[in-house]
Amino acid sequence: MTDSQTISNLAPQPKPWIEAIHAYVPGKSKSADGKPLIKLSANENPLGTSQAALDARAQAVAPSLYPDPDSVALRGALGELHGIDPVRILCGTGSGEILGIAASAYAGPGDEILYVRYGFSLYEIVAQRCGATPVIAPDADYGTDVDTLLSHVTERTRVVFVANPNNPTGSFLPRGEIARLHAALPADVLLVIDQAYAEYVAPEDDDGALALAAAHNNVLVTRTFSKAYGLAGERVGWATASTDVIGVLNRIRGPFPLNNTAQATTLAAVKDQAFVEQSRLHNLAERTRFAAKIAAMGNHGLRAIPSEANFVLVLFEGALTGETAYNGLADRGYIVRWLPGQGLPQALRITIGKPADMDAIATGLREMAEAAK
Repeated sequence: MTDSQTISNLAPQPKPWIEAIHAYVPGKSKSADGKPLIKLSANENPLGTSQAALDARAQAVAPSLYPDPDSVALRGALGELHGIDPVRILCGTGSGEILGIAASAYAGPGDEILYVRYGFSLYEIVAQRCGATPVIAPDADYGTDVDTLLSHVTERTRVVFVANPNNPTGSFLPRGEIARLHAALPADVLLVIDQAYAEYVAPEDDDGALALAAAHNNVLVTRTFSKAYGLAGERVGWATASTDVIGVLNRIRGPFPLNNTAQATTLAAVKDQAFVEQSRLHNLAERTRFAAKIAAMGNHGLRAIPSEANFVLVLFEGALTGETAYNGLADRGYIVRWLPGQGLPQALRITIGKPADMDAIATGLREMAEAAK
């Protein structure tokens, strides 16, 4: 073999922990044959986007100019809204970016990152990306059990991820349980509380995570504009923690994480809390109606996990299977989230949409369940 042949057969090789990653799979918007469907698979806001945010987006700074690398105005508005010193706020390209840099900053080869079974699928990816070992604690009827989670903490645990409300199950840990989990964790373990759906939780049921992040040096809380704010396309997330943790994350975040349009749009959205409250109330009403319709199908083996998010996880424990229901809804014009890749082939995660859509889905599920008997 000549030297040129030897060189041509060589190629850069990824680290073995990168080879093990299965890429994140977003919610689909089309059927298997490419037909567009009404999309209730990605937990997007059925009310769209605040008009104030849309107006600001149309007037954003020219794209020829670099954006503010520190998102000063947005961080200031978030700080005013939530009573947080802006120096303790970090903005990123969706909360997913922040979850990733938190894992990379505090864990690596030989370390462990802990989360609950049926937690957000991105947790495994960010753990593997930094070479850490993902550790999965068993669930408690599709929810998070604090004692079980704590029993899986070892001397190698560096980060614990808890989504509250949880995705894809919608389950929720109340304030006392979040506080108990934090109090029992070693001080050198970073507790990341992923609050992507926090705006859908009633204010009186707040889980206390923001207060924990203000009082302790090992709590990071992440949020997003993709859900209740109706800005999934702008890819903006934010987080709060101690100045020490924020300082560490600022070292490795992207140099210009938010473009001009994203900053202008989200700044206006923060100032339009009436739209956020409208989204919460719509979601509460439709989620309650839909869950009641599913409960009425209990004799057919359908069960809805109690949810505090903008979706409901429906279990199929009778003759009708999750796969059949998924395909049947697609035939009726709707795409929802079937989750065999997350160990949930018996379940569909269904985003709360408009009233007519939720009625149509409930009717379709009932028809299919009755036909499957």
